[in-house]
Amino acid sequence: MKTMEWTPEAEASIKKVPFFVRKKVRRRVEAEASDAGKTIVGLADVKATQKRYLGRMASEMKGYQLDACFGPSGCPNRALRADTLVERLEGRLREADLLNFLKQEVGENLKFHHEFRVTVAECPNACSQPQIKDLGIIGASVPAVTEEPCSGCDACTEICPDDAIRLNTDDATAEIEGARCLVCGKCIGVCPTGTLVENRSGYRVLLGGKLGRHPRLAEPLPGIHTEEDVLDILAACLEFYKQTSRGGQRFADIFRPEDFQRFVERFGKR
Repeated sequence: MKTMEWTPEAEASIKKVPFFVRKKVRRRVEAEASDAGKTIVGLADVKATQKRYLGRMASEMKGYQLDACFGPSGCPNRALRADTLVERLEGRLREADLLNFLKQEVGENLKFHHEFRVTVAECPNACSQPQIKDLGIIGASVPAVTEEPCSGCDACTEICPDDAIRLNTDDATAEIEGARCLVCGKCIGVCPTGTLVENRSGYRVLLGGKLGRHPRLAEPLPGIHTEEDVLDILAACLEFYKQTSRGGQRFADIFRPEDFQRFVERFGKR
């Protein structure tokens, strides 16, 4: 599809759409205007797309949103493969019947922003924005230093985006600064000597993020969690959500610091 011109009024209208879905909405408006044989997008086109979108909303809602940042070919920066986890999360969310729960709580004014939001990122780049979702999941590959002598090739320090590795050429050793390391696993893949290896892999888990009038970043649970851990955490989040949310309250709005602390005590790892 050719690039379309937009009138000033249409441009002003599209800028009111939240930034994280603006490109998607813009493409939809242009596609529908093009299908109608137009070469210029006007305010009426934006409003027409909005009306059709709202009209389809009820039929498209599932009660939850599950996103992942990788495509069919996978993420080139992935710390691990999360395909199976995404499928299992989808199954658990579907079984929870959140749509009927929300219909009972919200009624006819049910909108997409009421849905429970889960996202999976396979690396710390976090393209799927786990920091602003109800439950954010980030793939992790934890490096460890072995007794194999370091050659001092600097491959690990050059690939590390977080300046988390120190090499000591005097005694041929490497050191990982834990506070800086985001456990992306890049250093493991380039180490030619086996000085750096994978200690374990799993997921970092974040709880209670959102955007909106009162945005809030999700809080990270301590530790690296297995796939089974993540599913257990999801189950606990959904149980808490169903028991506590009333009238369409978002998870982040009802998830208090004391609730997070209980999750830390139950699921946190060193």
